[in-house]
Amino acid sequence: MREFVQRNHFLLRRLHSLTGVVPVGLFLVFHLFENSRAIQGVEAYNHVVESINSLPFVLLFEIFGIFLPLYFHAIYGIWIALDARHNVSNYSYGRNWAFLLQRVTGLITLVWVTYHIFHFRVPKALGAYNEGTAMPGLPDYFTVANAFADPIVATIYGIGIIAAAYHFANGLYTFLITWGITIGPRSQRVSSVVTNVLFVMISAMGLTALFAFR
Repeated sequence: MREFVQRNHFLLRRLHSLTGVVPVGLFLVFHLFENSRAIQGVEAYNHVVESINSLPFVLLFEIFGIFLPLYFHAIYGIWIALDARHNVSNYSYGRNWAFLLQRVTGLITLVWVTYHIFHFRVPKALGAYNEGTAMPGLPDYFTVANAFADPIVATIYGIGIIAAAYHFANGLYTFLITWGITIGPRSQRVSSVVTNVLFVMISAMGLTALFAFR
């Protein structure tokens, strides 16, 4: 396995970088935006969930467009994290801390997303929402609100949202460097500001949706 990774290191790193933005990162933003419709009330949230799930081939998209890229990105990201040398104790520069936080938030995000899948997606597949919801087969507004009424669950989701938002935003910063889009120091400073603002905006959107359910 190690020999395969070392032999294909360049390709795997590029694929890891790409999947972190497309489709995984973009889906994260879309999913949080979708949930933020809860701010507009019960009907608005239920409508958007029903619309998304009525799309053709939605299950195939979930498997090949979300789950497989997500877990490839996560598993290879763990490989990178275990192989990396963290030196923030000796060199406490901002980017070194960002490098460490990228790995930590990646692990938190992996645990949170897996928890989220078993919390909502697996029960959906097992038919848990076939009765007692406004949308048979789907978790409606009140199903989600009842889940988030538990402060432990709400806390887990709050931490997961912030970790995922940081991991995506900082990953986008490194993606732009990796793919030769931001080459010079000036463009990288601008990119740093933009991605930090993006982190705040995505976090705010996700947390706003969370509190809307509560």
